[in-house]
Formats: sequence, C-alpha cells, structure tokens
Amino acid sequence: MNHTTMTFFERFEADILSAKKILTIRDETEKNYLPESIVQVSTYEENRWFCSLKIKSVQPILFSDLSEMHAKQENMSLLALKQVIQEIYPGIKELYVIYYELLKD
Repeated sequence: MNHTTMTFFERFEADILSAKKILTIRDETEKNYLPESIVQVSTYEENRWFCSLKIKSVQPILFSDLSEMHAKQENMSLLALKQVIQEIYPGIKELYVIYYELLKD
C-alpha cells in the first residue's frame, strides 16, 4: 500500500518549510512512497498539518553508508543524524532515503 501522509517531529518543521531539509530517512515500514506522489505532512506530536510534499525518490541505504551529504540535506551534522536515527530506530542497519520537494501554496 502506498503512503499518502507523513509525520515529522515538530523540531524539523522549520527546516522543512524553509527547504533546508530535503530528505527523510525511514525504516522499511515507510518505504512505500511513490515518486511523483503528493503527501500531506503533519507533526508527529499533535498530528497538526503543516505542508504538502512531492516525493522525488525512495532509495535503500545501509546505516553504515550514511554520509556528510545526507547529513547536510537533513540540515544537521553526520554525528547528529546518526544519533537521531539510533534514537528512533535502535540498532537498525537498513534504511530508506526519501527525497522530497516542498510544494508551495
């Protein structure tokens, strides 16, 4: 089943809305986004809608292959990125990089 919604922690909202954050890294339960599809985005904490995103691509990646480039596109350091991923997905090895584009009203 293809996903049509996505949630982010509130702390990422400003970076998404300013297009400083152009990707998200998720586990296999969230890999079913179709390129070119539009998803409605809300906060994880309160389920408050804040934007629409157009999915550009979904690419598998190993945790060990995450790079400074991914971190820059997440608007954080590589160390911070790896720490956040380990907090959300402890011990995970296989992930999916979902690139997206913010849709302006």
